[in-house]
Amino acid sequence: MAKYGKKASSKVERAMHERKRGTLKSGGSGKRVTSRKQAIAIGLSEAREAGAKVPARGGSRQGSRKKSSGTSSSGKRSAGKGSSRSRKK
Repeated sequence: MAKYGKKASSKVERAMHERKRGTLKSGGSGKRVTSRKQAIAIGLSEAREAGAKVPARGGSRQGSRKKSSGTSSSGKRSAGKGSSRSRKK
């Protein structure tokens, strides 16, 4: 059984052609894409959105999402009694 469908192949092919022409842009920042791997990733992402047969994303990306815990200390300091923010002399 094939991992990827025909629609996925056509989306990746279109993304690669756009990259070669210099017209492929990334979604968030809108910068031009020059990386071959990034062009493939964009094509596969568009294929997923279109409902094509594409496997789920890689493990490293999903693993970091699943690992969120409810109580995490983000390193922020509270402006309490010993804070140097609002000292009056």
